[in-house]
Amino acid sequence: MASVKKRRRWGAQDLSLIAVFAALLVVVAVVPPIQIGNLLSVPLTLQTLVVTLSALLLGVSRSFAAVGLYVLLGLVGLPIFAGFRGGIGLLAGPTAGYIIAFPLMALAVGALATLIVRRAWRLAPLLFVLAGIIGLLISHLLGIIGMMINGKLPLDKAIAADVIFVPGDLVKIVLATVLALALHRAFPRLLRDR
Repeated sequence: MASVKKRRRWGAQDLSLIAVFAALLVVVAVVPPIQIGNLLSVPLTLQTLVVTLSALLLGVSRSFAAVGLYVLLGLVGLPIFAGFRGGIGLLAGPTAGYIIAFPLMALAVGALATLIVRRAWRLAPLLFVLAGIIGLLISHLLGIIGMMINGKLPLDKAIAADVIFVPGDLVKIVLATVLALALHRAFPRLLRDR
């Protein structure tokens, strides 16, 4: 009979990392966002940087927990989303797709990061960027859908409102990759043993 690998429970370090990244998301969300002249005033924040970084560092479950905790606290009413906003009502606004995308980004990028760290570390710089781009595709796709549904924009206008964020998001992916590589080198067991 094949042995079943026992799943490791989260310890104090895991819970601390989850709390730190959830708090870091709050910090970058409440720093005054940059308003870009798009149709629905969706603000530019550093949240995608932190979501991607948490996924690249913590893997699937811990990054999903950190990002999910942040989203949950914001949706129950804490004013921790961009512009000191919070509450379930934001799911009826134009930023709803981006908010919903955060945990999904963490899942996708975290799963890829775990595979990269365990099986393809030599290619980590390139693969981390590609994983981040996949996360951005999820974010932008859901963001566009949110603007179409809640902002009542046609597809072309929703894409136009979203595409303005792409260059900045690509820079954030590169920055997240650089930070993640440095931290993985400093703490090689951060994700490898997960």
